[in-house]
Amino acid sequence: MDQKFTLFQLNQRIKEILDEAMPGVVWVIAEISDLNENRSGHCYLELVDREGDNTIARARAVIWSYTYRMLKPYFETTTGRAFSQGIKILVQVSVEYHPVYGMSLIIKDIEPAYTVGDVAIQRKEIIERLKAENVFYMNKELALPLVPQNIAVISSRTAAGYQDFIDQLENNSRGFKFYTHLFESYMQGPEAVPSIIKSLEKIYKYETRFDTVAIIRGGGATADLACFDNYDLALHITQFPLPVITGIGHEKDDTIIDLVAHTRLKTPTAVAEFFISGAERFYDIMTDLKEKLVKATNAAEESEQLKLKSYAEQIERLTGDFIRSKIKYLSKWGINLQYSVNKFSNKQEKRLNSIRHELKSIISTRTHEAEKTISKKGSNLQSLINVIQSNKYHYLNYLTGQIKYNSKKYITKQNERINLNEKAIRLLDPENILKRGYSISYSNGKLIKSVRQLQIDDELETLFSDGKSNSIIIKKEYNGNTENHL
Repeated sequence: MDQKFTLFQLNQRIKEILDEAMPGVVWVIAEISDLNENRSGHCYLELVDREGDNTIARARAVIWSYTYRMLKPYFETTTGRAFSQGIKILVQVSVEYHPVYGMSLIIKDIEPAYTVGDVAIQRKEIIERLKAENVFYMNKELALPLVPQNIAVISSRTAAGYQDFIDQLENNSRGFKFYTHLFESYMQGPEAVPSIIKSLEKIYKYETRFDTVAIIRGGGATADLACFDNYDLALHITQFPLPVITGIGHEKDDTIIDLVAHTRLKTPTAVAEFFISGAERFYDIMTDLKEKLVKATNAAEESEQLKLKSYAEQIERLTGDFIRSKIKYLSKWGINLQYSVNKFSNKQEKRLNSIRHELKSIISTRTHEAEKTISKKGSNLQSLINVIQSNKYHYLNYLTGQIKYNSKKYITKQNERINLNEKAIRLLDPENILKRGYSISYSNGKLIKSVRQLQIDDELETLFSDGKSNSIIIKKEYNGNTENHL
């Protein structure tokens, strides 16, 4: 049966084999894919080895705090780059295997020269790749507006360079107005590249609102500028539809985005002066054109005035000759016209007299005929009126008879109704009611209708048909209840 191990025993055996096989330190080339610094100062890394886009090896590594405090500044000062993920390093390591935590590499030393060379190679490869893709000069070929005034700014709001840029634009000596909008981004560290690309994508959505893009940051260590040598960021800038102006505070070497941008300037203040000087040049050009235009206009005006004066004299002379010739012509034409008018008037007068006589004769004849027609129609109308009056007279007589008959009938009916009412009134007369044996009683001047109105000792006055009597109430009875005088 095969030998059995506990997991601890197996891991311990692996540790012993590794210690025997690799008793010292070795130099390892790898790329940092992840990096974390904890509060105690230790730096924990993940190292990878790649072939193209494929990861072919991976290992954990650690730099203890006392070593990390020396290695990091040494590396960054020598290479000019931040010690961060995404770079290739040559490090001296010892291999350790722990039964619980597995294998890890303990970094003892680092060779910055290797990273410098690797960065230079990567930089060269990125530039050659952009040129091979025919995009390296695309942003430079864009036409910069004559006066860029609407500026999209990519920077950190708290960066001193951004504040210098805004102050320089707003307080320019010529009083030019610029309109800026900040697209806030990280300007260093591992988050810088995706942050700047995201800002470019936002600006692209509002492309028509801006004339240009300014990428600016303040000065700082060379190591802080590593993010600007990134292929993806450079590719976005080359293909961006607006001219990109850079001022990232790096005075020695150009970053890749400086190389592919439309215009590279050293500092944010220099970018502001670039926009201000562009406005000044345009203003000076317009001022010069204005002066030339005014001079040319004045000269043209003087020349045209001389021409107009000459034309006016010629017109005045020609007009005088024309008017005189026309006056002669019109005088002659007027005489002929007067003769023709008189001749025409006499002819028309004779014609009108003839028409007048003919019209008078026609009117007389027509008037006589109309009088006969009217007289005949008048007789017919009178006959018709007599017939209508006769019919109306007979109808009125009929209506009169109907009114008399209905009136007499109505009066008779009303007399009968009055007689019935008189009989009813006589029957309801109090005197007649008393004669039939009824009486009426009063107490204190009030008519008594109920025994409840009376009290013992009340005086009662009773009316009869032939007189009245007075009495005192000594007893009253209501529904079986008797009340006597005490």
